[in-house]
Amino acid sequence: MSRILLLGAGRSASSLIQYLLHHAPREGWQVTVADVQPAHLAPVLAAHAAYARAVPFDVHDENRLEELVAEADVVVSMLPALFHAPVARACVRHGRHLATASYVSDEIRALGPEAEAAGVTLLMECGLDPGLDHMSAMRVLAEIRQQGGRVTSFKSYCGGLLAPEAEAGNPWRYKFTWNPRNVVLAGQGTAKFLEAGRLRFIPYQQLFTRLETVAVPGFGAFEGYANRDSLSYRAPYALEHVRTMLRGTLRRPGYCAAWQQLVRLGLTDDAVQLGNPADLTWAELVAAYLPLPADPHEALAARVAAHLGLAPQSVEMQQLSWLGLFDDVPVGRADATPAQLLEKLLTEKWALSPTDRDMIVMQHQFEYELDGQRHGRNSSVVVLGDDATHTAMAKTVGLPLGMAVRRLATGQLRQRGVVIPTLPELYEPILDELAAYYGIVFVEEEQGVLAALQ
Repeated sequence: MSRILLLGAGRSASSLIQYLLHHAPREGWQVTVADVQPAHLAPVLAAHAAYARAVPFDVHDENRLEELVAEADVVVSMLPALFHAPVARACVRHGRHLATASYVSDEIRALGPEAEAAGVTLLMECGLDPGLDHMSAMRVLAEIRQQGGRVTSFKSYCGGLLAPEAEAGNPWRYKFTWNPRNVVLAGQGTAKFLEAGRLRFIPYQQLFTRLETVAVPGFGAFEGYANRDSLSYRAPYALEHVRTMLRGTLRRPGYCAAWQQLVRLGLTDDAVQLGNPADLTWAELVAAYLPLPADPHEALAARVAAHLGLAPQSVEMQQLSWLGLFDDVPVGRADATPAQLLEKLLTEKWALSPTDRDMIVMQHQFEYELDGQRHGRNSSVVVLGDDATHTAMAKTVGLPLGMAVRRLATGQLRQRGVVIPTLPELYEPILDELAAYYGIVFVEEEQGVLAALQ
């Protein structure tokens, strides 16, 4: 019998919980779900009382963390990323395995040798992005290499978006399906990638103007902007020699041009406390970022359009107006950063309605040399959510993680220390299970011969 502890049961954990409960009887698992507000789990766990329970858990209660970890065999953390390190340290102390969907942080990486010595696996990056991106890319890379090919270019894009029918009436064609704060702060810093053998940098102020069009069969065009650091993926993918390496985020056309205006206005800044009262209105806040008008009666929207160099009736201005930036509505939070105020506003405007379906889109683009010629190949997947609870985001984060946990709990994964799913013994069975039982299938498109090598 294995005792599985899940820390955190927020919106993105629904599919993971269902997966664990489905397999618990046949695998002999006892599942404990620990959450700050476990009452909402009662309807979910009611039919599984023989092998599942919900308990209260405050992430700041170190003694409770130690107690719960000591009682488990495998710990699954769906907590915010900054809490993974203390959970990992507790797992190493008690000799318990850990699995998460989050990136390997420097703190986790430093724990690797100690975890390996303790016979503990710290299984990281097993969600969507990171996670499913690793698995699907590695499968194609392995196939190309088995044919004798040499990869020269790798681009990968992923986006959490709305299903087409849920975009109606929303000029941004976007709502939150993941952490709102991460969306508001996306891209801050400098994007780094390789293009034709040269390092390329895009500062934050230009990021949303430097776009690539990505076409996905059956779902039309998307626009992709570069993620902050594409270079760190060369080593895990064994692509140290590659000449082009880019990872990016997908949005529907028009989103980035409008978001760039929020950047230009200063509303994504998270570094300065404004000292504002909670009853400051959005119109007053936006006006405070503009030069004083020559005509005090000039409409705020007209002033913003002139300041940004936009036509008053442009699509971007319509998108800004739709958010309520020019309205006499209080921002509702005192002494905040602009980014915090924007997050609060967008959380209201971009909330999924109960019947909304979200959509995950991922595409890898490969170029490789084989038999004296350059070839191209794309690999794409689109996953649709069922509703605002059973989302595509929850599926694509939770299912790969649950499948990885299953292999860890049943002793099929024997690597110790820090592990990510670039190993065929992980990605092959997980991709096969996703395809066979959940219809999550990557569609491969051969682009054919691109050119003969010179």
